[in-house]
Amino acid sequence: MNAADPAGPDTLAGWSLAQAGQALAQGKVSATALLDAVLPRVERIDPRLRAFLRVDAAAARQQAHALDAEQATHGVRGPLHGIPMAHKDMFHRAGTRSSYGSGISLPAPHATAHVLERLDAAGAVSFGVLNMAEFALGPTGHNWTHGHCRNPWNPDYITGGSSSGPAAAVAARMAYAALGSDTGASIRLPAACCGITGLKPTVGRVSRAGALVLSFSLDTIGPLARSAYDCALLMNAIAGPDPGDPTTESSQPPDYLAGIGQSVEGLRVGVPVEWFDEDLDPDVAAVVQASRDTLRRLGCRLVPVHCPDMDAIDAAGALVMASEGAALHANLLREHGKSYTRQVVRRLERGIAIPATAYIDALRWRSVALARFTRAVFDSVDVLHTPIMAMRTPRIQDADLQDDEALDRLLSRLTRLLRPFNYLGLPALSLPAGRDANGLPIGMQLVARPMAEALLLRLGHAWQSATDWHLARPAC
Repeated sequence: MNAADPAGPDTLAGWSLAQAGQALAQGKVSATALLDAVLPRVERIDPRLRAFLRVDAAAARQQAHALDAEQATHGVRGPLHGIPMAHKDMFHRAGTRSSYGSGISLPAPHATAHVLERLDAAGAVSFGVLNMAEFALGPTGHNWTHGHCRNPWNPDYITGGSSSGPAAAVAARMAYAALGSDTGASIRLPAACCGITGLKPTVGRVSRAGALVLSFSLDTIGPLARSAYDCALLMNAIAGPDPGDPTTESSQPPDYLAGIGQSVEGLRVGVPVEWFDEDLDPDVAAVVQASRDTLRRLGCRLVPVHCPDMDAIDAAGALVMASEGAALHANLLREHGKSYTRQVVRRLERGIAIPATAYIDALRWRSVALARFTRAVFDSVDVLHTPIMAMRTPRIQDADLQDDEALDRLLSRLTRLLRPFNYLGLPALSLPAGRDANGLPIGMQLVARPMAEALLLRLGHAWQSATDWHLARPAC
């Protein structure tokens, strides 16, 4: 910390990304000081949480010094200049091996992931890689190779997965933000379990070039941060077309901060009549109702809606994910099958057994399902509001199930309310909304039309301007 720094390292680490960026741009703090605020927390806290797989302190310090020198002569590059971040161990960095949360030694990539290149260009400081479920296949966050990542609110509980390390690191104030991936829940679920904000963008909004592929028609990359505003800052950096990923949208994305502070009065918020609110734990039901009451006080109009074919949509999403995951892992399974953990092998083997005709039917039905869902929901509302999961966050030991049927039931309960929106390709935002009887966070989910991330972030920012759940931090 230098003489100009207004607070001690632990206070600096508690700032939001936006606060840190603004203070740095005003010359009140340096990139080096921000890095010096988070690194000691990693050293002190992470042995209990296991969020980090690797910390590159020397390289990060060199980068921070260079950015401080650049600011002194040319000013800042933008709001991410000098901000320390770490990311899920699935984004390639040229010449550096990624483990993908596994115990398999794979060749070092020749190119850097597009999203990391964009963050590099924005001046973000990348100082480490974060734990994750093996090959991004695991909504609990368990990892039998590198150690189970643990919830900062209580290490006995799961973080959610597969972006377990990013959620834990951001919640524990060991990183200002992180990138994760969401194929069937993997940003929104850990964000909810750890009490932070996570955005699953529309398929095609953010390039996936240079990132681990799990399901090439479902994978999305998005931010995990401490607020909707911080997520908007990150989306401004990473969203947009990329010639290296032909699945990205050719149109330029909007400025996600342009209207984020506008009123949400009159916004139509859909409340599902069935399926989503069924069999909710009483703590979850109370939080969901309270969050809808708050949206009403903000001036939103709550409108009952009937969401069609949800069981079929959920089943189709599971089928596509299993089929594509099995196809992508077929060669690796033959060569390194003994290095995979049992649960991952079991899930991949199920995909191998799915007939090609069933997979093709699920792909063909997707456009039909999206059209029906859009007519039923978004013809009458602007945003859909749902729970994140029907149950409270479970303990790690209670989620470490050896019985296949019991594990399947648990995984379904964790992802059931989230996975349909991967299949439909819709953007969805997870926001902290309350606590359960064990003191663990409970989240809520906002869903919108394709490419309407700006609307979700605007509503999320309005919610967080009226509440303080996102400001709470675990005692670690």
